[in-house]
Amino acid sequence: MIALYRPGTGILHRLPAGVKLAALAIGALLLSLYPHDPISIAVSLLILVGLYGVSGMPLRVLLVEMWRLRWIVLVLTAALVIFVSPVAAWISTGRVLAVLLLASLLTLTTRMADLLEALHRLLRPLRRVGADPEAMALTISLTLATIPVIAGFAARVREAEQARDVRLGVRTTAANGICLARLSGDQAFNAGHRPS
Repeated sequence: MIALYRPGTGILHRLPAGVKLAALAIGALLLSLYPHDPISIAVSLLILVGLYGVSGMPLRVLLVEMWRLRWIVLVLTAALVIFVSPVAAWISTGRVLAVLLLASLLTLTTRMADLLEALHRLLRPLRRVGADPEAMALTISLTLATIPVIAGFAARVREAEQARDVRLGVRTTAANGICLARLSGDQAFNAGHRPS
């Protein structure tokens, strides 16, 4: 697994993982359920920029995270502009971008072990109904950590297209992304299981 945690001393680094998970859940719900207009989305994104600043991370980190998400943003924006309206594109894409950047901020400021422990504590009551809290915690934490990784894979595929001056179809691009993800997973597995 790729470790996305960046050590730091900012206030967000010092907060307990459970508090940050709760903030992510509340933030995602507010971004999703609140009836936004163009101004409230702009304010939401500015607040998010402020959170990256409060975390003590350089602006470059936020820009890298946004760059990783560029294809998701471009495809979503283009589809919404074409099929709905520019205002709907701004609002919906802003929501998605804000939630993804919020999730990235969580993984950047929280050690994976702390995140797993907080999720495990949160999910432990579900054991009574037959759920496996360890597996659920691992799945959720991997999902949070994988968002920027998959965005990075998509960027690598697009850069390869541009370098070769070809335009691959959606199926070929998706297949290449899956191959990169599998290769990365195989390399991580092999690194953890080397003979002594």
